[in-house]
Amino acid sequence: MIWIDTLVQGVLLGGLYALFAAGLSLVFGIMRLVNLAHGDLIVMGAYLILVLVTLLGLSPFVALLIAMPLMFALGWGLQKFLLNRTLGDDILPPLLVTFGLSIVLQNALLEGFSADSQRLPTDALTTASVSLGPVTVGVMPLLTFASAIVVIVGLNQLFYRTSLGRAFRATSDDAMTASLMGIKPSNIFATATGLALVIVAIAALYLGLRANFDPSVGPARLIYAFEAVIIGGLGSLWGTLIGGIFIGVAQTVGAAINPEWQILSGHLAFLAVLLVRPRGLFPRAHD
Repeated sequence: MIWIDTLVQGVLLGGLYALFAAGLSLVFGIMRLVNLAHGDLIVMGAYLILVLVTLLGLSPFVALLIAMPLMFALGWGLQKFLLNRTLGDDILPPLLVTFGLSIVLQNALLEGFSADSQRLPTDALTTASVSLGPVTVGVMPLLTFASAIVVIVGLNQLFYRTSLGRAFRATSDDAMTASLMGIKPSNIFATATGLALVIVAIAALYLGLRANFDPSVGPARLIYAFEAVIIGGLGSLWGTLIGGIFIGVAQTVGAAINPEWQILSGHLAFLAVLLVRPRGLFPRAHD
């Protein structure tokens, strides 16, 4: 019975990691950009929601509705005016720029909010639990996992059912040819990063509700996101969810054996997948 509970908790934890990774997967899948500031942007989103909650007296979920368009605007501007300038055949410039952005964000948050740990205020909903047959699970982990499913389904519908999605796919396959058809790759890339930061805001909400955060925790979130993306297969959205679940289950199983093994177990599982499937479990056909 305890192992069933451990597996269920691991799957639900994987939903959080999938939210961390979905935006990263989106950006990489469209423009092959590896954003080393992704984890710090998640933490910044958590602080933004915290500020809205504190100043306006809103619930975190209502604050998220305000934070999402703000994060979209930030992502759009960041890509349009900074990151687009780094794109090209050489992968080093975007790595260096986003690494620098990561350092800037960490220090800015440290100056603005100090090194003290913060947490979004919780209510009865966030502490409630429900019985699912032989196991009892928290409402918040269930909401997190459900949100991950909604995000993945929504992104897939956007990609394969809308004109914007066709523009995303065309620009990803061949930006030069897409530009000849009237598509502006720079705007498409900016829109993609804006959407990625909307997902970041959702991930930030659940990060802040489920755990303490401070300006230094961004790189750890980035590692989880990278591992989920790589396990699932670069650019595969459903693979990202599977990758997050894989890491979550590995961590909860490791913690059940020895609490000190939780984080290590996830990293070892990641390395094991790389040994067996270097391109991930569900690589895209043209990767």
